[in-house]
Amino acid sequence: RKMETYDTILMLLTSRSNNQRQEIKAAYKKAHGKDLVSALKSELGGLFETLVVALMTPPISYDASQLHKALKGAGTDDDVLIEILASRTCAQIKDIVKVYKKECGGKLEKDITGDTSGHFQKLLVILLQGSRDEGVDEDRIENDAKELFAAGEGKVGTDVEKFINILGNRSHEHLRLVFDAYKKLAGSDIEDSIEGETTGNLENLLLAVVKCAKSVPAYFAESLNGSMRRAGTDDQTLMRIMVSRSETDMLDIRACFKKMYGASLYNTIQRVGYCDKLLLSCTSS
Repeated sequence: RKMETYDTILMLLTSRSNNQRQEIKAAYKKAHGKDLVSALKSELGGLFETLVVALMTPPISYDASQLHKALKGAGTDDDVLIEILASRTCAQIKDIVKVYKKECGGKLEKDITGDTSGHFQKLLVILLQGSRDEGVDEDRIENDAKELFAAGEGKVGTDVEKFINILGNRSHEHLRLVFDAYKKLAGSDIEDSIEGETTGNLENLLLAVVKCAKSVPAYFAESLNGSMRRAGTDDQTLMRIMVSRSETDMLDIRACFKKMYGASLYNTIQRVGYCDKLLLSCTSS
């Protein structure tokens, strides 16, 4: 009986877009006078319930809820802050800030500054503004590359402020050209400099910003591989990425995953073996 219920829920949810799921929620409430998500939760449990609720949540609301959970839980989940703020577009971040205030009852910037510190906090706050420069400034490419080199490999110690200001404010298109110029100048990738000059959550955030500037799908392909490669699957990361990217760039993520790891994302998830039907449905978007 329970498996039949799960299969029915799977069939209905995985054949609809998120917008259509919101319409189903509204129609259900009109017809039955109660919330569909609450009804589903009463029938489910565990990871399956978490995944179904995520799929029933509008994308911006889902991001806001994940940030709130990362900040308000026991300790701060820096990895979630890094993943979302480094990968979302400026427009998406601005929407997340609005929805966070409306649905989570607080100001996202205030909550972030209350739970983080130092250069890590500063870069998060810069990203949170959602105000990267637009386009490419040809006159600044060489200078930005030289400043990054001088701030890291070109001096004793590291001028972290320079890394933060350039990586946090330039457009992705501009940064890709800066990274090319940097490699010619330094003889190595910007990631090598970041790994050699910084540590901890700041290093992870700077690397995420660089990787997303180069290719957001490749960044998520790497994150998905990492979530399934460790001893024991990182269920939360795997679910969060599959749900949040299923209608955004999943086809590109699949292509990057195959190119980077020589295996299909579909088969790799299938080997994980939990909630596989529902997770695998996200790869077909």
